[in-house]
Amino acid sequence: MKYISIIGSTGSIGTQTLEIVRANPDIEVSALACGKNIDLMEKQIREFKPACASVWSEKDAADLRTRLKDMNIQIHSGMEGLIEVATYGQAELVITAIVGMRGLKPTVEAIKAGKHIGLANKETLVTAGHLIMPMAKEYGINIYPVDSEHSAIFQSLNGENGNEYEKILLTCSGGPFRGKKRSDLVNVKAEDALKHPNWSMGRKITIDSATLVNKGLEVMEAKWLFDAELSQIEVVVHPQSIIHSAVQYKDGAIMAQLGTPDMKIPIQYAIYYPKRRPLESKRLDLFDIGTLTFERPDTETFEGLAFAYEAMKKGGNMPTIYNAANEKAVARFLNGEINFLDIPATIKDCMDNCKFIPDATLIDVLETETAVYEYIESRTKN
Repeated sequence: MKYISIIGSTGSIGTQTLEIVRANPDIEVSALACGKNIDLMEKQIREFKPACASVWSEKDAADLRTRLKDMNIQIHSGMEGLIEVATYGQAELVITAIVGMRGLKPTVEAIKAGKHIGLANKETLVTAGHLIMPMAKEYGINIYPVDSEHSAIFQSLNGENGNEYEKILLTCSGGPFRGKKRSDLVNVKAEDALKHPNWSMGRKITIDSATLVNKGLEVMEAKWLFDAELSQIEVVVHPQSIIHSAVQYKDGAIMAQLGTPDMKIPIQYAIYYPKRRPLESKRLDLFDIGTLTFERPDTETFEGLAFAYEAMKKGGNMPTIYNAANEKAVARFLNGEINFLDIPATIKDCMDNCKFIPDATLIDVLETETAVYEYIESRTKN
């Protein structure tokens, strides 16, 4: 029996993880956490019967306790609740599928509690990879990537018995605005940016894919996961989203992982690693695809990707500034407060003007997020 906990159970990754649980009776859910979708959370609790659950607000937690008074379950709230779920009981693997830096502290505590991590919260490594990876090593914890691209890299590295790679080829669909120029993006609306050509994802990640900021975040994540130099990570626009990423070795050979755009594949791989289990999913038919194409990313139009490399080269808390600025800007764009091109402009403004800390501690990282939010609010009022 495999025991797992899920942080972000009502989101895209969380619900797909629970689809895998339904199909595999040897997985038991120990604990669940979500933000505010308590209707779906109630249904999940009744179906999967975890011993512990958490929602963000105490008001929602109280409501959930009333709804579930017929069940024997602990219900928590806030950051303390996320940590309770992350460290709960016999769970051996925690799927961190929450969006944003809210996933950082629960991941830290899960590692300290001896839980392996199925990582779908890229912000954890983007902002604190320099702290998380040594900590995982210290506690003997495995971090299994759940993002399709990082899972593909992970799979492409397997079985090579320490052979050195030369380059990571991080693929990118190009998003809904591939081929557009800045002048084409001036009047983009949220509904346009949310139309991803291949993947079904949450709203925030879909916008990140449209700006290519998501790829910038994945570059940062790949650096820490695979101990790579930035010069070894090359972003390749691959519109078909069939090659999920690849690794080029010292002899020039390239190993790649191919598949349909189905997140259940990397999720299940993380749960059962190193075994592959049967999965009901659409099979890839190369004859139907016919042609695979590749392009260089346009970093002049999609500046967010270029800024990610700049932030990572600077190090310290600069990736946190980059990430926090993007989170706030995306939220404002989705609320209709700013334009699409204001997202990368906000990132650049914060990178230029927020306090840089070369050797950022965990407290520095968390305080930087707050400082960036406050800086953006101050600019908005002015």
